[in-house]
Amino acid sequence: MRLAGTELGDFRVIDAHIHQWDPLGTPRDFSSLAKLFKYLPVPIDLAVRVAKKRDREFVGDPTAYTKPYLPADYRADAGELPVAGIVHIEVDWHASAPLGKADETRWVQSLPFGVDTPALAALIASADPAAANFTALLDAHASASPVLRGIRTMVANHPDPDVRSFGPTPDALTTPAFLDGFAALAERGLSFEAWVYSHQIPQVTALAERYPEVPIVLNHLGTPAGLFGRLGSRTGADASTRRDLLLRWRDDTAALAAHPAVVAKVSGLGMPVLGHPVPKRGSTTAVDALVDRFGPLLTHAHSVFGAERLIWGSNFPVDKPISTIPGNAEAVALVLAESGCDAGQLRAVFGGNARRVYRIED
Repeated sequence: MRLAGTELGDFRVIDAHIHQWDPLGTPRDFSSLAKLFKYLPVPIDLAVRVAKKRDREFVGDPTAYTKPYLPADYRADAGELPVAGIVHIEVDWHASAPLGKADETRWVQSLPFGVDTPALAALIASADPAAANFTALLDAHASASPVLRGIRTMVANHPDPDVRSFGPTPDALTTPAFLDGFAALAERGLSFEAWVYSHQIPQVTALAERYPEVPIVLNHLGTPAGLFGRLGSRTGADASTRRDLLLRWRDDTAALAAHPAVVAKVSGLGMPVLGHPVPKRGSTTAVDALVDRFGPLLTHAHSVFGAERLIWGSNFPVDKPISTIPGNAEAVALVLAESGCDAGQLRAVFGGNARRVYRIED
């Protein structure tokens, strides 16, 4: 295997952040959209034009959300990249029953991983530490999958009303109920995946200070929405605003990196919500353009976390409108190699660190 011109031998990649879904057969929050396209002859581009601005800008191209994305689909997208295993991250499972979120874990565990596809190496489930049934739900997830390694709670909330929020309040990580419930993760040896917008990173730092024994994985390097271009009503409005956004992100991630139990996931850098220009459907962004955009983020992340606390993930299919999986991997590797990563460190970023953090056995 070669990445960025570096020979990595027979190394096998762990893709530490992907989503599997079937909006037609399972209860996703976007299932109604998928069923609309299945049962009504609505042109997808027409639907894009009438959708809310925050939804259009978040997804970039809704095609992937209108159909299942399953192990064979991922394998096709991975191309020649030698992926040995994936880490599934919860995504938008709709459940009204107290333990209903465990149905997603059960469903993912039933998928045909390892049948000419990468193995299901680890699973991150959906649960909210602030919920009264939190510990019971953790136990239900654990019963549903032997590779449960942690949870993610939808807390990303943006102050711009035209940027899509996923958490209902801006400070969900700081409420007394959340902080009290969080202790159950330490008791069960589970990690926490923190997906926040960049202005919320200090909340993750406060969480790491209170619970240094819980591994925390910062998803998508903190998602600095609008860093690459304007979106919403005012986010990333001009070059000066984007520079201020980058500088604040740098300071906040440096403070977070001071906590040794925190690792940063090099994922989601192709999310349209970062402000990427969205290529024409069927095309993709050139690797050199990705290198230019990713460079300031990755160079800083490497300087504060070190190669031993960076974990690569493709975030497919969410990043699919912007990049391919091999193109994303190559761009990340090129920047890190330029930052001083040798072959051993690249192997760590593209799998070794995930194996350690998620306790993955080959």
